[in-house]
Amino acid sequence: MDEATLYTNFYIGLAIAVVIILVAAVLLILVWTSARRILKLATAALGLVVQIKENTNSIWGLQTTNEVATDILNGAEAIETHAGMVAQALHETE
Repeated sequence: MDEATLYTNFYIGLAIAVVIILVAAVLLILVWTSARRILKLATAALGLVVQIKENTNSIWGLQTTNEVATDILNGAEAIETHAGMVAQALHETE
């Protein structure tokens, strides 16, 4: 192999290496830019999630409210039953 062929092959290899490095650098920059954009959007979404959580806390309290209302209804029905029994017993004794 003569010297001219050696230099030609060297420069072709060097050009290929430069192209590969440039493509890798561009891809790396694109990935970095996308990651920053994802981080920015995720931060905004997190703020919205916290706001949604705060706005829906009252919905989770409805289950407790329903349970208490059911207990009150059961108590009122028991009072009504017992009051009717008392009224009937008083009416029978007259």
